[in-house]
Amino acid sequence: MNLNQITIPSLDVEKATSFYITLGLKLIVNASPNYVRFECPDGHATFSIHKVEKLPIGNGPAIYFEDDNLDELVDQLQQKGIIFTSEAEDKDWLWREAHLYDLDGNHIILFKAGNNRINPPWRIQ
Repeated sequence: MNLNQITIPSLDVEKATSFYITLGLKLIVNASPNYVRFECPDGHATFSIHKVEKLPIGNGPAIYFEDDNLDELVDQLQQKGIIFTSEAEDKDWLWREAHLYDLDGNHIILFKAGNNRINPPWRIQ
């Protein structure tokens, strides 16, 4: 089994589309204003957005996008006006992460984990 796609809700799919294009995702399906799907620039995963009339209440999922050049990516996105709630920093779990929210309040974590993503020192054998 492999994770194929994550779909998130949005009140304004067109605005959300611009945001995720700015992050670097490639638009591959445009059924706006109700639905769009993106291809991630690395790997084979896709990411989609669907229109909702009301956003879910409470904590939603955290969306992780990995990039081997995290610090450069964060700098590039900041130059494009993307606001981060925390800049890239090393975490105790051996990942480097930067946090932000999209226009609908979905939590996004840009990270670099390398081999520690699948094989941390505490992995169960």
